Amino acid sequence: MTPKEIDKLVFKGTFPEQTKARKLIHTHISWVILCDLFAYKIKKPINYSFLDFSTLELRKYFCERELELNQRFSKDIYLEVLPIHELQGYFIIGGAKGTLTDYTLKMRRLDSEKQMDVLISKNKVSETDIKKLAERIGDFHKTATIISEKDILGIKEKFNDLGLEKQFLSKNLGSEYSKRIDDAIATSNTFLQKSKKLLQERLQEGFFRDCHGDLHTRNIFLLPEPQPFDCIEFHDDYRYIDVLNEVAFLCMDLDVLGKKDLSDVCISHYNLQFPTMRTPEEHQLFVYYKSYRANVRAKVNSLRAKSATKHSDRIKALSEVKKYLRLMDVYLNLLNAK
Repeated sequence: MTPKEIDKLVFKGTFPEQTKARKLIHTHISWVILCDLFAYKIKKPINYSFLDFSTLELRKYFCERELELNQRFSKDIYLEVLPIHELQGYFIIGGAKGTLTDYTLKMRRLDSEKQMDVLISKNKVSETDIKKLAERIGDFHKTATIISEKDILGIKEKFNDLGLEKQFLSKNLGSEYSKRIDDAIATSNTFLQKSKKLLQERLQEGFFRDCHGDLHTRNIFLLPEPQPFDCIEFHDDYRYIDVLNEVAFLCMDLDVLGKKDLSDVCISHYNLQFPTMRTPEEHQLFVYYKSYRANVRAKVNSLRAKSATKHSDRIKALSEVKKYLRLMDVYLNLLNAK
């Protein structure tokens, strides 16, 4: 669907149930329409290096894939994939009349005030909440499909992609950022080469699994029981990761939100449930994974700054870049100190 068609669906479309609320949310790859009780997610017809939603068939496939993957831990949230038809100039979700236009994933709408990032901003997340979440993640990881074949050094290329942002960031934040990125890439390359044997051993021991892939505080509800959602469906490689890499994302997110105490509780309690960080070398690997996750968030915000149409959005994204680069440096300095 096009943006104009989405607007028409929101304001004049027919939904499977009566609803007063129809609020449109934009993400970089989807549109989400929030109704009274349900939400409808529609994939944008885009084609990037890491995903392809360019055809109707692909959008249907990835809607179905998203439903299947998220039901591993969100069975009561992800409900069904429905067609969208156009009939006499109007759009209809569900049914079979009219011209097939697109597909949507129907989800149960949850209370946004219970999202973990919102609760953290209000200091409403306790150690008990974090321990329950760590247990939930540990239980999921224990039963997740083990990945036996993986390019263990593929993370090197993903980390080094930050180098593509040097020119833009130097121009907008200062020339020192070019050197900071070069230093970070050099540290990462050295660490990964030194850790190649460890990574291979972890692959052989079954610590690389089909994970969530995007586990941060905005993708978790506390209702009050922890409820992860919105895993990565568009590229398996981003989910086929070391379980420590997954937990590192959540812990990095807690660190950047100023909750290092909760971050420490999270990894400690997770490791009690599923012992995967057993040696000083594996602890260093966990720190590296946190630096990688901060690196990716910096890169994503750099891309947002590039594409921003409003000056205020551009400034906000660049501020986020600086925040994540600072945190990345903190983690990498810990590696250099050893």
